[in-house]
Amino acid sequence: MAVAQDGQYEFEGRRYPSLSMIAREITGTRWSGPLFFGLKAPAKQKNPKKQGGRR
Repeated sequence: MAVAQDGQYEFEGRRYPSLSMIAREITGTRWSGPLFFGLKAPAKQKNPKKQGGRR
């Protein structure tokens, strides 16, 4: 992958306007491009504990 002078991304001989479009082309599902390519860390869960009702 390379970044062209106009800011678009070149991947496998094709140009894409965003990393997210390349990630979608690869996986077939919607992705955050920076997250998919490891340029951004995944968001941490605010409260990983399960919330249960009172007994």
